Amino acid sequence: MNDAITSFLLVYAGLFPIVNPVGGAPIFLGLTRGMAESRTGLARKVAINSFILLLASLFIGSYVLDFFGITIPVVRVAGGLVVSAFAWQLLHSGDDIDAPSASDSRAKPLTANDSFYPLTLPLTVGPGSIAVAITLGSRRPRDLAEIGDVLLVGLAAILGLAAIALTIYVCYRYAQRITGFLGQSGTNVLVRLSAFIEGSRRFDLVLRLPDSARG
Repeated sequence: MNDAITSFLLVYAGLFPIVNPVGGAPIFLGLTRGMAESRTGLARKVAINSFILLLASLFIGSYVLDFFGITIPVVRVAGGLVVSAFAWQLLHSGDDIDAPSASDSRAKPLTANDSFYPLTLPLTVGPGSIAVAITLGSRRPRDLAEIGDVLLVGLAAILGLAAIALTIYVCYRYAQRITGFLGQSGTNVLVRLSAFIEGSRRFDLVLRLPDSARG
């Protein structure tokens, strides 16, 4: 039982600051302005997608990467650059972030089909989250003698992922309420500040990697 509790806390505490659903809520709100009626459904889909993606990363992520010959540093670089690009675009959007500029033919409003990309991957579950999940999965206890203990620890890890997904749903579902007390101007500032911090943090992952990993 102690191993199961430790597994649950390790998964939740290890992923929460990386996924950062509280910090991602303003960005989710900014990207889904004008979609109030479908925001609840999008939040639910993002939470479910995040759970499935983290679950796959936790249990089979390392095997998939080995099969394709991909290293975790490469995943961090590619995903970090994509997130930085989205954050940069959001940072430089106009004062009205309710909808894309009509004069920009390249700007397209998000739809329910975008619940996985880009709302789940890479904006919610990015390369850092995937890397942490893979690392946690590779460090499963090896000294569990009974199959029941193994299943209990595995179930606890799954419950930890479910708790992360629930946190994502709550933060995204009530993103407007969370930021509502700031008003329109305050929300714009918070969205841009979150985008700047998120983009800088992701891009910093690239700069921290050794030259051999970048190449």
